[in-house]
Amino acid sequence: MRRARVATVALLLAGCARGTTSGAAAAPVPAAGSTESAVTVGKRVAERFRVAALASRRFTHAQLWAALDPIVRAPAFRVTEIGRSIQGRPIRAVTYGSGPTRVLLWSQMHGDESTATMSLADLMAWLGDASDVDAALRARLARELTIVMVPMLNPDGAEVFQRENALGVDVNRDAARLATPEARTLKALRDSVRPQFGFNLHDQGARILTGRSGRQVGIALLAPAADESRGYTGARGAARLVASGLVTVVEGEIPGRVAKYEDDFNPRAFGDLMQRWGTSTVLIESGALPNDPEKQRLRAINVVAILSALDAIGSGRYRAADPLIYDRLPMNARTAVDVLVRGAMVVLPGAPPMRADLALNYDEPLTRTRPRVREVGDLSLVVAMDTVEGAGLFLHPSPAMLDDSRGGARRLRIGAPATFTLRRGREATSEAVPVPPSLSPDPS
Repeated sequence: MRRARVATVALLLAGCARGTTSGAAAAPVPAAGSTESAVTVGKRVAERFRVAALASRRFTHAQLWAALDPIVRAPAFRVTEIGRSIQGRPIRAVTYGSGPTRVLLWSQMHGDESTATMSLADLMAWLGDASDVDAALRARLARELTIVMVPMLNPDGAEVFQRENALGVDVNRDAARLATPEARTLKALRDSVRPQFGFNLHDQGARILTGRSGRQVGIALLAPAADESRGYTGARGAARLVASGLVTVVEGEIPGRVAKYEDDFNPRAFGDLMQRWGTSTVLIESGALPNDPEKQRLRAINVVAILSALDAIGSGRYRAADPLIYDRLPMNARTAVDVLVRGAMVVLPGAPPMRADLALNYDEPLTRTRPRVREVGDLSLVVAMDTVEGAGLFLHPSPAMLDDSRGGARRLRIGAPATFTLRRGREATSEAVPVPPSLSPDPS
């Protein structure tokens, strides 16, 4: 890997003397003639160029760069060390192309949000490929764009798969103060590159539902506000058009599972301040999909979405997007619990059975493992990803769900492992009723 430790990141722009500092005006008009859809190409890239070494959501900085090292050695890339984390891990940017329109993409500023990091790796594998597989689009992107990618901004957080950095700071809330080296690194990169467009790549919770369909959100999008007015002037106007194009693309892949992220202005957040600083920025949040515990389906969708957005920016086609497509996007509306056990009679030792609903959340909602008791009582208004009908049945808690530390009485403990048996009667010998395997009495 060719790396350079430099005082600034100006080397990222080598060969880009044609660049301008304005926003949308720098993008070229669409080229004459038709080419294969970037969506079609993106699907092919996601399948053929998937970096096999990154098969799980959890990987360290060393594992990521071991996988990327042979990829970014390709002559198409320029790799620059742009900073160091608190614990001394290098933060690197990978640059492709030398076109007049500059695009900055950064991922994993939250250490446990790695879906787009995998997607950027797959895109790099294709961009650096020397074969003729979709070479026309690759060449067009190199000609029209300068693409700067930071695949892992928070390597210390990634090391232990936590949101915050080694100091416990949320880097995405350090855009104003710039107290952390990770935040300073991103700000310095932005100021040096002066990108017209930016993509802030994240993961959001698996329990968030859309407002309209009430389905689990797979992708949430946002053109962040640049100020309290939340108007669409300047950089945010172009970002809204790019986001509108993304809505169309992603809806084609996961209809009814696309939402808008909360758009209140946050004066500490990078997306909002990037917009204020003049970079048309789009937030892409990867949520969750059924039967996708390692987010490999969402990884592929990110490849398709990002590639289509880059193509739209490079060709200038984003300008023709209908902003109402983005405006009409349903909001991230509600947070669901993972499981609701509804209407059962809870058998508490030493007390008569009582009717109560139980809300349960998994420690790992994507893999649906280690359920815990979140709330007990009348939960008729609670929204759940899954519901177990307990009417007419008796819920027998396991000892792990009970707490007898006070006066010898047995209590159902909030936060306890949700291990129980549903039975036909109040007697412990009555017939058991099957429940999902993750809710079995003694999961292993």
